[in-house]
Amino acid sequence: MPEIYPVGGGKGGVGKSFIAASLGALLARRGRKVVLVDLDLGASNLHTFLGIKNPKGGLERYLSRKVTSLERAATPTAVPNLFTITSLHCTFEIANLFYTQKQKIITAIRNLPFDSVLLDLGPGTNYNTLDFFLTSNTGLLVLTPELPSIENSFRFIKAVYLRKLKQIIKRNAFNAAVKSAAAELSSSESKTDDLINLVLQSDPEKKDFLKDELSRLRFKLILNQFQKTSDPNLGGKLEAVCNRHFYSRFEFLGNIRHSAGMNTGSASNDLFILHRPVDPASVDLKEIARKLNTNFSSASREPAIS
Repeated sequence: MPEIYPVGGGKGGVGKSFIAASLGALLARRGRKVVLVDLDLGASNLHTFLGIKNPKGGLERYLSRKVTSLERAATPTAVPNLFTITSLHCTFEIANLFYTQKQKIITAIRNLPFDSVLLDLGPGTNYNTLDFFLTSNTGLLVLTPELPSIENSFRFIKAVYLRKLKQIIKRNAFNAAVKSAAAELSSSESKTDDLINLVLQSDPEKKDFLKDELSRLRFKLILNQFQKTSDPNLGGKLEAVCNRHFYSRFEFLGNIRHSAGMNTGSASNDLFILHRPVDPASVDLKEIARKLNTNFSSASREPAIS
């Protein structure tokens, strides 16, 4: 199974596609075989950040069974070892996937023969986005230092966390009261504490199991469009607050300083990080890619968790 990094966030316009394309290119230049999957269904634009004007093929070829595997829907980019799977040519109905279609895509992603897979997700907290984020136990959460982005990011975290909690309860042997409460709880309520407390009260022998399962879910925070006037300690503060209130694990990967043109698609065949390699934003992105590469190297030496 490849190292999968869903790239999500609670708000549009925070730079998810820019960061996915940049990190994908940087990891590929480190010698890893990387594929970028555009799962911003109905609003695909990842290709523009790769300097590709009209990508051929993509996800629709796999869903329509024109190709037998998702790997065959991938096309190479100008960066060696970097491939992309676009959803640009999918019909508008793609934004409303059937459950079986979603599960087919998730299974196919987990079976891709690449070292790293980055998933560029759409904004918001619909079930498709949440389940794509949960394709892996480790997701990248992109936000900006502005209050609306921070607030939306917390809503996104709570929605993912509750979705994961409900999946754990549904798929394991919890008692009937817990399963009933989990099924009735709406994701919009995000009352995770109520559900966890119910487990502690009515199914206490499952307490450690539940905490252990939730601890496998890891969020890696990235602050984009960081300004000189922004609080330099904001990332660390967000990490500390999240680790204090959730059983899941949070790690702040770093700030990406704001730079003109960094979050718009490239008209050339060069990514921002390639034609402006010493720009402060590019320097920050390289450091984040280094951390991800280190995590990948460490994980590859660890025994797999069954």
